Amino acid sequence: MSKITSLTDQDFRDGQVLIFDKPLEWTSFQLVNKVRWLIRKNRNIKKIKVGHAGTLDPLATGLMIICTGKFTKRLHEFMGQEKEYTGTITLGGTTPSYDLETAIDKEYPTEHITEEDIYAFAKAYQGKIMQRPPVFSALKKEGKRLYEFARAGEEVEIPKREIHISSFEITRIEMPEVDFKVSCSKGTYIRSLAFDFGEGLKSGAHLTALRRTKIGDYSVDNAHLLDDFIREITQSNPADI
Repeated sequence: MSKITSLTDQDFRDGQVLIFDKPLEWTSFQLVNKVRWLIRKNRNIKKIKVGHAGTLDPLATGLMIICTGKFTKRLHEFMGQEKEYTGTITLGGTTPSYDLETAIDKEYPTEHITEEDIYAFAKAYQGKIMQRPPVFSALKKEGKRLYEFARAGEEVEIPKREIHISSFEITRIEMPEVDFKVSCSKGTYIRSLAFDFGEGLKSGAHLTALRRTKIGDYSVDNAHLLDDFIREITQSNPADI
């Protein structure tokens, strides 16, 4: 990863791959806009392309790949690579969004669930899987985002699609919480995995924490924190941001 203070205006135009640890409650769009603004302001570049290789929900943290300049043409390469996530699934209740964006709408018993059941489901939920995306998503149907139907209270049929789960590891069980690590293909919704997890255990579940840790060979361990990026890119131009 290039040291930000050493990058010239032309370096950003020619193209850079910047990896970030997205802060909690930031949208992917907000992070891209912030990075674009910082580059333009501190590198005297009036116009530059900046894009990201895969959205993270506001309630998720972790790895985002952001490309600048000519490297934005490579975004599709990163989008197609395998991704790794860690997180927490909470059993006993479902939400319309499958995560904490919406409140629990239904509660379910969990007393019948054993640790053996949990490990068995994780083992079975690997390979090629048919998964239904959540209605609270940015996928389009009939020219509208699915979340637009959801927020309007409209029913919409969402077909299942094939994904691939390379590994699904349970890392902690402290009922009703279950921590996990999963490696999966492009197009996988971890919120839907949480919902399916609950159904598979004859209960209900929703996602209560999510962190993307890898995209291909890129790791969040090497990612920029936003505050560090701000400090580095403003070193040669310490104007107020």
